[in-house]
Amino acid sequence: MARPHVVVVPYPCAGNVNPALQIAKLLHHQSVYVTFINTEHNHRRVQATEGPGAVRGHDGFRFEAIPDGLSDADRRKQDYGRGLESGDGTSSVLTRLSCTPGPGVPPVSCVLTTMLMSFALDVARELRIPTMAFLTGSVASLMTHIVKKRTRYISLETHGSKYSGTWARLTPTHMRLRQLQERGYVALKDESLLTNGYLESTVIDWIPGMPPICLGDVSSFLRTTDPDDFCLRFNESEANRCTSAGALILNTFEGLEADVLAALRAEFPRVYTVGPLGTLLRRTLNGGGGGLSLWKQDAECVASSRGHPFLWAIRDNLIRGDGGGGGGGRRLLALDALPAGFTAETTGQCCLTPWCPQEEVLRHAAVGCFLTHGGGWNSVCESVAAGVPMVCWPGFADRFTNCKYACDMWGVGVRLDEEVRREQVATHVGEVMGSEEMRRRAARWKEEADSSAACACPGGGSSSSCENLMSMVGGLMEKSTPNSEK
Repeated sequence: MARPHVVVVPYPCAGNVNPALQIAKLLHHQSVYVTFINTEHNHRRVQATEGPGAVRGHDGFRFEAIPDGLSDADRRKQDYGRGLESGDGTSSVLTRLSCTPGPGVPPVSCVLTTMLMSFALDVARELRIPTMAFLTGSVASLMTHIVKKRTRYISLETHGSKYSGTWARLTPTHMRLRQLQERGYVALKDESLLTNGYLESTVIDWIPGMPPICLGDVSSFLRTTDPDDFCLRFNESEANRCTSAGALILNTFEGLEADVLAALRAEFPRVYTVGPLGTLLRRTLNGGGGGLSLWKQDAECVASSRGHPFLWAIRDNLIRGDGGGGGGGRRLLALDALPAGFTAETTGQCCLTPWCPQEEVLRHAAVGCFLTHGGGWNSVCESVAAGVPMVCWPGFADRFTNCKYACDMWGVGVRLDEEVRREQVATHVGEVMGSEEMRRRAARWKEEADSSAACACPGGGSSSSCENLMSMVGGLMEKSTPNSEK
């Protein structure tokens, strides 16, 4: 019997590519054939930073590069909307792999996408290929977007599908974003509500599985006075489409988001928790948990951090005037943007680098605090898994929800104001570094993350959930008869 074949389609940014690659490695470890879709631009960047062998693939694991349709000028603008239009080439790849996969390549059993690439789910459904969605954010941030209404499921087998035993959502999910609109929270009446305390004083206490939160703790994409705002409309559509997939895969673990996971499972039948991904992958593959880097990494910073009070990684493409090459130019372009005298003042105290292996750094014994500029979910998970408390500076999107949980629910962080002052940074870093209680809580969360990956916690944890996911993927192959007359 041919191997199951999963096509992985991540949104082409590091925050989606790396966790998607980790999922792909777990699948491949269980004898699943994997095709990993990459843009030609990212393909070249990885080759430049890690060498041609990084994307050469090996037995049963192959990379497929597609054009993204963006010019260098488009990339420098970092236009969110234009980036979302870059995945059109995926449709032709899925069609080709489904109809004529090529010598030695088994028929496609399943398509797995990340958030922002859910259009691939529509293509897969047209081709009658089962689907899974890998949601790279927290369960809490997902629950602020979705709600189930009058949803029922039908077996595709009874509707002429070649994939028996697979279930499809007949009625699309509706949105908590829509509820926020119906209740008058969104769109904002005027721009003064952004700064007059309204976001902090407006409480939302009706989302299942979540504690009362304020409107400011919800995605920043809701902070608009335009009811037809592109990001608002797109997030509504994206969450709706992703939750119509046959299964949801989440980079979290049971203890971390227990209540909201229970609420999600009450609405969706197939939810698999596989986090923290780095911890699970190291245990499963005996240390082989790395991803692909789109920027040149400075491994020396890990060793030198012992003698430096702080390590600062700042990508060159975040500096105004950089060409967007992602670390390929001058090594310390960030120096040009620093205040006068900064280098002299921090001699012997600061290790400045354009990029570093973040997970490895966080697990270094010398690291006692993580100041995260955005509080992205990957960074939060890596920090929790490493037992490192955080100073959170949420910037946009789901970072505000993540910050709420890290600081108020788990007790492993403190939050900076959106308008950052150096005095507050110093105070919060000192608070985190000096708080034995916060460090004890962080250590307990690390133990729980390790237990989940080791299948040593109640309910089996992420290890058992991952095994169930692999069984489900294998079952797709056993229950299907592609290209048959069945």
